[in-house]
Amino acid sequence: MEFRAEMRYLRVSPQKARLVLDLIKGRRVEEARNTLAFTKKRVAAHVGKLLQSALDNANFLSAEKNLDVEIDNLYVKSAIANDGPRMKRIRPAPQGRAYRYQRRISHIELILAERGKSGDAGARHAGDARTVAAAPAKGKRRAPAAKAGHSKKKAAAK
Repeated sequence: MEFRAEMRYLRVSPQKARLVLDLIKGRRVEEARNTLAFTKKRVAAHVGKLLQSALDNANFLSAEKNLDVEIDNLYVKSAIANDGPRMKRIRPAPQGRAYRYQRRISHIELILAERGKSGDAGARHAGDARTVAAAPAKGKRRAPAAKAGHSKKKAAAK
């Protein structure tokens, strides 16, 4: 079972948000909370609130639908920061000119899943087999051969 939480229109660039999200991807929830608590980035506090919201969603849904969800087995399955709308601004420049710049906004999505379920492990192994089967198809392509005349010119120049 997966549990989602989403934060929209956050006034931070997606690139900066991805730096923090990459720290917690694939980690257990408790480990991710500790990482966010000690990360010196402004967006880490917002991501911490989002993680708490996803945990609350998991607790609520487990009580509402009578699911057996262990909070200790939850991990961060996916953490994505997408672009939001950009705010166009103008900065005064020398000699009466104006420079345009953009304030970026991001939408952050966090997905928690329960580790140790047979469905999750099977999906991971099936994905691995799919990538292994697709790998030989890529290997059939060859790099373009170097021109023989080009290397002779370099040898003659030396």
